[in-house]
Amino acid sequence: MTAVTLSALDLAHVLLALSLLLIAAHVCGHVFAHFRQPRVIGEIVGGLLLGPTVFGALSSLLQTRAFPATGATPVVLDAVYQLGVLLLMFTAGAEMRTTFAKEERRSVVAIASLGVVIPFALGALAVAVLGFSSWMGPAATHGSFILVFAIAVAVTSIPVISRIMLDLGIIDTSFARVVLGVAVIEDVALYVLLAIAIGLVTKVGSTQIGLPSLLGLDPSSGIAITYHVIATLGFLLVSLIAGPPLYRRSLPFRYNFVHRANPVAFQLALMFAMALVAVFLGVVPLYGAFLAGLVVGSQAGPRAEEAREAIKTFSFGFFVPIYFAIVGLRLNLIHDLQPLPFLAFLAFACVVKAASVYVGGRLARESHRGAVNLAVALNARGGPGIVLASVAFDALIINARFYTTLVLLAIVTSLAAGTWLGRVTRSGKPLR
Repeated sequence: MTAVTLSALDLAHVLLALSLLLIAAHVCGHVFAHFRQPRVIGEIVGGLLLGPTVFGALSSLLQTRAFPATGATPVVLDAVYQLGVLLLMFTAGAEMRTTFAKEERRSVVAIASLGVVIPFALGALAVAVLGFSSWMGPAATHGSFILVFAIAVAVTSIPVISRIMLDLGIIDTSFARVVLGVAVIEDVALYVLLAIAIGLVTKVGSTQIGLPSLLGLDPSSGIAITYHVIATLGFLLVSLIAGPPLYRRSLPFRYNFVHRANPVAFQLALMFAMALVAVFLGVVPLYGAFLAGLVVGSQAGPRAEEAREAIKTFSFGFFVPIYFAIVGLRLNLIHDLQPLPFLAFLAFACVVKAASVYVGGRLARESHRGAVNLAVALNARGGPGIVLASVAFDALIINARFYTTLVLLAIVTSLAAGTWLGRVTRSGKPLR
């Protein structure tokens, strides 16, 4: 077996690409954060500036030399990209442990129920009526595309909206607890649906592995759909029920040398192990990382918190910004942006989501002002919307045009939520 190594030139290309992406992501992220806008949007803009939309338009030769389509550079960038989304989902899961408060239960349950069910159902209905075949990728099945489209209409961003409220100094308010409580419930439900959608397709030119391959499942068959629903929900239930107690018991175990040596290494090993279990089950790996975060987040104590914070600090210093920068790097607004379809989808998604949240809020006896503010806040798609776009694009469920539409939807709705909540906060009026 011949070892594969990077030549000096390959290594130089890789280091140049990583350096450019890291610098652009952090510089643009800092600029956006300075103006009280979501940092993640700035990180995407950093990648956009380095991609074919801006850098490529100025000099396609230099842009392709900095980010070649073949060779070692795209392989290494893809590996960093995949690790970035795993770590992003892991940290998102780990931080979901303290976002729900009992005193806001009525509003959280009502808004989460209507805020997911109505947008999801109307999104699925829109595909059934209009088709949207021009946005489907080469590996899409009808069921997988319906799920992705409907999720895109219903999704809410925990990282973006929490960062906005943190910057505005309202993270410890009742309004923030309701928003984050709803977002937690919505995102868990929608990540389950995303895992099912990815499980229903096989990439062009690839083969199934793990349990679906052993069972000989046809991805487009009814049996495969049933299997992926059961596997995804079963993995969720086992992780939530058995995961936390098993994890807590493993920490003081005398032969747990990894944890004794380095708690950070043990948490990362658990993340990789659960991602591998997801792969074996035919479920998208990020779902396993997300569940690992939920399991790890169940453990209290300063040492566990320090380990989680160490992983988050490094992840958001390197892997996650590069992940979002690569999302922007992939965008080609000159070639793939369809202004009128994008504006139509933006209006549809925002109106449906806002209306369903508003109705849920009013049914939970929120004031008119409070229901409006909740509707705007929960319209921010941010990170989860971008993860949805990138994962569905990688799985070839959607094409570049719909990928561009979904990323821009996440950007516009996140900026709108930040601007609206900032204006309300500065006015001194109560949020709910």
